Amino acid sequence: MSDPQHYYVPPQSKWPIIATLALLISMYGLGSWINDHKAGQPDSPGPWILLVGALLIGWMMYGWFGAVVRESRAGLYSAQLDRSFRWGMGWFIFSEVMFFAAFFGMLFYIRYWSGPWLGGEGANGISNMLWPNFHYQWPMLDTPDPKRYPAPAGVINPWQLPLLNTVLLVSSSVTLTLAHHALKRDARRPLKLWLAATLMLGGAFLLFQALEYLHAYHELGLTLGSGIYGATFFLLTGFHGAHVTIGTLILLVMLLRIVRGHFDSQRQFGFEAASWYWHFVDVVWIGLFVFVYVL
Repeated sequence: MSDPQHYYVPPQSKWPIIATLALLISMYGLGSWINDHKAGQPDSPGPWILLVGALLIGWMMYGWFGAVVRESRAGLYSAQLDRSFRWGMGWFIFSEVMFFAAFFGMLFYIRYWSGPWLGGEGANGISNMLWPNFHYQWPMLDTPDPKRYPAPAGVINPWQLPLLNTVLLVSSSVTLTLAHHALKRDARRPLKLWLAATLMLGGAFLLFQALEYLHAYHELGLTLGSGIYGATFFLLTGFHGAHVTIGTLILLVMLLRIVRGHFDSQRQFGFEAASWYWHFVDVVWIGLFVFVYVL
């Protein structure tokens, strides 16, 4: 172990190998569940294997992150290590940007290239011979093969729940920024109140998105199997919802730490990293609202 004033090197840990095994078990369980579902086997052990893997991941994260918190509280982290954390979080968010960029790229490719080609437009319009009676439009309420991929009866109205969710997430960015400013002033009470408000706004967003999904599935017939529009809609909004869920859990941990007296005006990178992640998720949602719901 090196001098913490230079660069702290942690001792050997069991958590990396536990993380590897937990991910392996989780992916095996998920794959088994999907394959057994396709094969028509209702008694698949996949969900139980996935649950075991998820519990192991939860245990690993609690133990590993707890060790990092204890090291930080013990004053083992130098300014150089703090810069390493910031670079690491920056690269992580960049990877998330690329992740969603791939899905937005898929959406634009379908809307402006492959979809019109199937409708007979553009340089590759000859592909219309596959379904000569298909007329392309977006949103696709008419699929090329309606027997195999039944089209939805309608799409989500962007000016109802999606607009409300946009207001909720934008408001949550404001409350989180206010909480961050309170932390910089060491104002603990406003910090707790604004962070709690952010959590409530995030929870409300997830609740309304669940209601939106129920409406889409049961009333509109908009599902993952309702053609390419349904697939892209649920991939983009579903992955974003997963990120909001993760961000809400992260902010909950930050609130619990703040209640226990962690962080101050000088040492607050954990809170800053959580803030960066949440603001990123909010920006992605604005893109989703514009390009998935409105346009």
